[in-house]
Amino acid sequence: MVRHWLIPAVLLFSTALTASPSPAQEQPKPAVTVAKPVVRDVVDRDEFIGRFAPVDEVTLRSRVGGYLDQIGFTDGAMVKKGDELFVIDQRPFQTALDVATSSQEVAKSTLTFAEAEFVRTESLVQKGTLSVSTLDDRRRELQSAQANMRGAEASLARAKLDMEYTVIKAPLSGRIDRRLISVGNLVQADQTALTTIVSLDPIDFYFDVDERRLLNYARVAREHGSDLQEGGGSLEVSVTIADSTEKPFIGRLDFAENRVDQETGTMRVRARFDNPNFVLQPGLFGRVEVTASNTYKGILVPDEAIGSDQDQRVVYVLAEDGSFSSKAVRLGPRLYGYRVIREGLTGDETIVVNGLTRLRPGVIVDPTLVTLPPEAAPTENGQ
Repeated sequence: MVRHWLIPAVLLFSTALTASPSPAQEQPKPAVTVAKPVVRDVVDRDEFIGRFAPVDEVTLRSRVGGYLDQIGFTDGAMVKKGDELFVIDQRPFQTALDVATSSQEVAKSTLTFAEAEFVRTESLVQKGTLSVSTLDDRRRELQSAQANMRGAEASLARAKLDMEYTVIKAPLSGRIDRRLISVGNLVQADQTALTTIVSLDPIDFYFDVDERRLLNYARVAREHGSDLQEGGGSLEVSVTIADSTEKPFIGRLDFAENRVDQETGTMRVRARFDNPNFVLQPGLFGRVEVTASNTYKGILVPDEAIGSDQDQRVVYVLAEDGSFSSKAVRLGPRLYGYRVIREGLTGDETIVVNGLTRLRPGVIVDPTLVTLPPEAAPTENGQ
């Protein structure tokens, strides 16, 4: 006789066996990517924002007054030193030049006569024919004629100079601005602005440096046998502009101001760049990178390998058994697509470079070892 109460017990025991986990159903190890840090020769570079400015800039004004008669350039054109740009009405100045020329000729004739009279009187005085007082009168007339001659020559020179100033020439080569005055307008001497010219090749780049980094640049310059404020010519810099298709422009520091601004704690520094194609324009913003150290062995890791632990930055070091531990690090600048590690790593460790979000305390990971290239490919933002 079958006992019916045993059937539910058997079914319950079977269900319990089915629900118990098997070893094959254990949670898989989290997969992470690990690699050795990149160890290579590096040179630290600091980054600043600055603006381009012309090496030379001039606002043209006339040295003589008069009505503008001619304009000899196209707005925005490139001009060369010595090109004729403006002409003031020359007729009044030509008249003044003619008057000065005539006065000089009269003075010259008077001087010639006075010299002859003086020589003749001196000869007669020696023979006793004329008195000494007459010779004194002739000497006075000669000296007066000489003075008049010098005055006439000065007036003629001034008239010639004024005539020359009626033609306003380019004092430097560069790009000219638009005309600020039209033909027929009255030009006030030394007051009316006519246009401006800026030089383009070479071109300067100005930016502000804080005290700490300024002292570092000065030290690096001294180690290269130069002085930052007298040229610092050994410190190379590169500038990138908003146009991402343009390669960085290479230049060198050539000047620093002679004092630190007491309000901002910064000093203005200048770098000079060759600009043969006139790509760089005065007023453009740029991002400059400055050499901030000599060559040294650097430890580089991807930014993705760096995590946070409260107020510290850490990387995760893999052990042979698949466990991991965090190491506090001090970060440096970003170079070659990686982040420089100042302190915390020796370069021999194997670190987690991908999959940090899967790491949990006490968890054994499934690592995949990769080799980092000496230089990482640039990201979307160009770094």
